[in-house]
Amino acid sequence: MSNPSPIDELFAFLRFASVSTEPRHQEDVKACAGWLVEKFRSMGLSAARHETAGHPVVLARNAHQPGRRTVLIYGHYDVQPVDPLELWSHPPFEPRIVNGKIFARGATDNKGQILAHILGVEQALQRDGDLPVNVIFLVEGEEEIGSPNLRGFLEAHRDELQCDVVAISDTGMLAPGVPTFTYGLRGIVALEVKVKGPALDLHSGIFGGAIANPATMLARLVATLHDAQGRVAVEGFYDDVAPLQDWERELWRQLPVSDAELLTLTGAPGLFGETGYSSTEQMWARPTAEVNGLGGGFQGVGSKTVIPKEAFVKLTFRLVPNQDSQKIAALVQAHLEQHCPPGVTLEITAGHAGMPYVMDPHSPYGQAAQRALKATFVREVALIREGGSIPIVQTFKDVLGVETMLLGLALPDCRAHAPDENFPVENFEAGMRLNAALLKELANR
Repeated sequence: MSNPSPIDELFAFLRFASVSTEPRHQEDVKACAGWLVEKFRSMGLSAARHETAGHPVVLARNAHQPGRRTVLIYGHYDVQPVDPLELWSHPPFEPRIVNGKIFARGATDNKGQILAHILGVEQALQRDGDLPVNVIFLVEGEEEIGSPNLRGFLEAHRDELQCDVVAISDTGMLAPGVPTFTYGLRGIVALEVKVKGPALDLHSGIFGGAIANPATMLARLVATLHDAQGRVAVEGFYDDVAPLQDWERELWRQLPVSDAELLTLTGAPGLFGETGYSSTEQMWARPTAEVNGLGGGFQGVGSKTVIPKEAFVKLTFRLVPNQDSQKIAALVQAHLEQHCPPGVTLEITAGHAGMPYVMDPHSPYGQAAQRALKATFVREVALIREGGSIPIVQTFKDVLGVETMLLGLALPDCRAHAPDENFPVENFEAGMRLNAALLKELANR
């Protein structure tokens, strides 16, 4: 019986509904972790599933030899929820290939990218019987909820996780075929705010005009977060922001991206953002405040004349170096309390948080990563920061004292976190080649 192909293995991995944020998928998450452990063991690596207060962490390693560099390859096997389900062209956990792209939840974020590294190592072991470096795989099941238990895990396993550098493929490529090295990520602070009014929904005709409407007051509160120029209006929000360096702004101006392409990609009718900065600078190197969800009152078809008893908004704030997530959370809470309209009260709940990250792309490890990318894609490498957040990256630096190389394989239209998430077959195959090139470069550094 022949061994399964790389695509077959990716499909098996993608069929697990490993949605970390939904309790009903808890057993799917555990089963996915178990599948990974067996995969690693079948390759000849030692592997174990480590329980946490949340979802398991999977560790695997080859036989380490003294004198070799050690690289920790990080990824996550948990995925985002699939809602709205009706917008998927195919069931999200029944992967299929359409026009050269693999469609499934987790195809890009992050199962396709981490499995490319895993299979790259397997191919090297089958071909050479050994690897040129010591490898540790750390694949977690809580990245999509902010990795709440991973810092404690790193601290508890600090000695066995000692390494020279971390490698992650969970970021993006600037455009198809353009090798991209991401040297910075934004941090994040998440909050949920409830605006509470009367003890129950009220008839808007009988009580309207005398009782504050929480939905209206919520709209007023949210409007205080920005000024007319698109800047965040929270006092002190920009105090610690590290300015862009001249070489970055010049480099980014030369990248093959345009506002027109951004509009085509997003389908937005126009651009809007903080004045004085290009769209790439706004997305990669400036902090933001965003409404991710908002609701309250009657949501059905037609009218129901009520004053809702409460309304809610889900907020996230993307942070840049040198902003501190705890400080920003405190500033935002103070702002919301100060601007709370009369007649209602606030209930503010903290969500996940993570620090921003930036490294020197011209460092020896940065250069090694770029050589590996160039060898894989045979094109000059684009140096970028990315607007998304991987909270654990700064934690790797804090706990293990090492930098992280971010070698993304996702395309701008991958639809991560959205219906019809996809990953090109050619990028999956390139990821396996990238792994081989990277390990070779690290061995020779």
